[in-house]
Amino acid sequence: MLTRKTKILLMKVLSLFSVVRGYNIPIIVIAQYLSSIFILAPEKRALDVILDWRLFIIVFVSTLTIASGYIINNFYDSEKDLINRPNKSMLDRLVSQKTKLNVYFGLNFLATALAFIISWRAALFFSAYIFLIWFYSHKLKKYPIIGNLTASLLAVLPFFGILLYFKNFYHVIFAHATFLFLLILIREMIKDLENIKGDVANDYQTIPVRFGEKTSKQIITFLTVSTVLPVYILIDRYDVGYMDIYFYISLIVLIFFLLKLWKSKTHSEYIQLHNSLKLLIVAGVFSIVLIDPSVLVNGRALLKI
Repeated sequence: MLTRKTKILLMKVLSLFSVVRGYNIPIIVIAQYLSSIFILAPEKRALDVILDWRLFIIVFVSTLTIASGYIINNFYDSEKDLINRPNKSMLDRLVSQKTKLNVYFGLNFLATALAFIISWRAALFFSAYIFLIWFYSHKLKKYPIIGNLTASLLAVLPFFGILLYFKNFYHVIFAHATFLFLLILIREMIKDLENIKGDVANDYQTIPVRFGEKTSKQIITFLTVSTVLPVYILIDRYDVGYMDIYFYISLIVLIFFLLKLWKSKTHSEYIQLHNSLKLLIVAGVFSIVLIDPSVLVNGRALLKI
């Protein structure tokens, strides 16, 4: 039988887990390692990539930085989330704002210190990344267009940190990054439609608040159609193995997404659209293995000497 004190502690741990969106962290780690093995360093043995302690530190620092970013974002959005996400907000408030800030600074200090183990350049990169996340959460996210672009850029920047580590600037990497960037940008704009009530109440000048839902949907439609270009480049010009199946399915999903978008008017409908994009992004992470399935199917590439 748990004591009251233990129950309160567990609830606070759960609250902090919710604040840092701990359910996203494993996906981010998997995405970084799969990207390293199949896209960023394809000429290296998978086992060498997995056992690379420097890469491990970079991935770990990335997750610490992203977790701290969720904390500072939650800190500044606390009033808005009371309107947009009342249930999650009540859970998040079990941890005080002071505790959140202490954890935020602690994670950033640890991330920067660990980055110095790799190099001063890595420390500088992550320090700049930490600053950009704070500046976005504090200022930029309240403004239309620039807030969406910055949020999408911040989501893909950790992968460029790994890219700088491997120093392999293949053109195919930028095609993958462009497709991911567009999906995240579309998701960010759907979030603006989803959170319009809280944004209006807290004077967030997002696109739907400033220009209306119709204009926002038109921009989302343009961005969705634009995903055809990186998909065409990836399938036609580069060898992405069986991952082309994922890209074909993605285009079909995005067609239905657009049809649903123009019919959607309520908060719950926008949440459904948001979740469909999250599933598409997560599916893309695991579909990276389709570039060379033999690595996981029989371990040949993993165990090759």
